[in-house]
Amino acid sequence: MVELMENPLRKAAAAAVVLREAGIGELEILCAIDLDASRLFDQVGMELTEENSVEYAAAERARWLQCLKSGKVLVATTRLGEPIGFAALRSLDGDAYLEQLSVRMHAMRSGIGSALLKAAEGAAANTHARGLWLTTYRHLPWNAPFYAKAGFAIVPAERCGSEMLQELSLQRRLLPAPDERVAMHKVLSTSS
Repeated sequence: MVELMENPLRKAAAAAVVLREAGIGELEILCAIDLDASRLFDQVGMELTEENSVEYAAAERARWLQCLKSGKVLVATTRLGEPIGFAALRSLDGDAYLEQLSVRMHAMRSGIGSALLKAAEGAAANTHARGLWLTTYRHLPWNAPFYAKAGFAIVPAERCGSEMLQELSLQRRLLPAPDERVAMHKVLSTSS
């Protein structure tokens, strides 16, 4: 099991990050960030099979491109402009869905993921979304427990909408540890 150590410079590192909207031509940057972040899964033996990897990567790229085209991708960069994380949003079942949140390994545990998540929640709230959905692994400490600390709760499949069920089904078919994939939801505060 990979042990995630708390970074003593967490607040300083998060403060040194700039969040900006991603440009339409930045798909390869998102892919590079996610590939780097995925090394954490490889370290715990959760590697995709080659066949599943090709199918899932193609579907993922297509979804991220749609998020980019709709202006719903936030990129975290260092003050020098190095892209180190991103959050992509889309809609499922008429509500906001966190398509992906990835942070480069060298920048993990420094508050960047939390900053991206908070910004994604704000972006979703600005669209008048009632809540924010996501899918993740329940058994990995940097997945469901991270989101639970931010106020998300696991939702049983029978309480998910048809589009969420379709997404969860795709992930359970193609990703490792299918029984550990879950949907999570957070009610967003509505201000009048």
